[in-house]
Amino acid sequence: MKVQYLEIVTKEVDAVCAAYASSLSLQFGKPDPGLGGARTASLADGGLVGVRAPLRTNEDPVVRPYWLVADIEAAVAAVVQAGGTIAVPPMEIPGHGTFAIYLQGGNDHGLWQL
Repeated sequence: MKVQYLEIVTKEVDAVCAAYASSLSLQFGKPDPGLGGARTASLADGGLVGVRAPLRTNEDPVVRPYWLVADIEAAVAAVVQAGGTIAVPPMEIPGHGTFAIYLQGGNDHGLWQL
């Protein structure tokens, strides 16, 4: 089980990036338009952490892990069967892969297929 993308939504992007950079020695790049303007840093296992501002006025701060899956359609079907609610169906981000977001247990969860 691997977190492919760890998404952090915050109103304090620069402060969060600075804290991660200084405490974990991560190097954040410039905003990536394909990832909602997230500033990203590579993780040792090949995953990414991205820190971005809310994309809409009613988007709350959240930390959302996107688990790497081999078959996103099958994973989404399994989530629904287990009682999860799909918030964002599988959607391709050119150059990054395909993601989906679901809600379960009062938390946001993500799936990612390369």
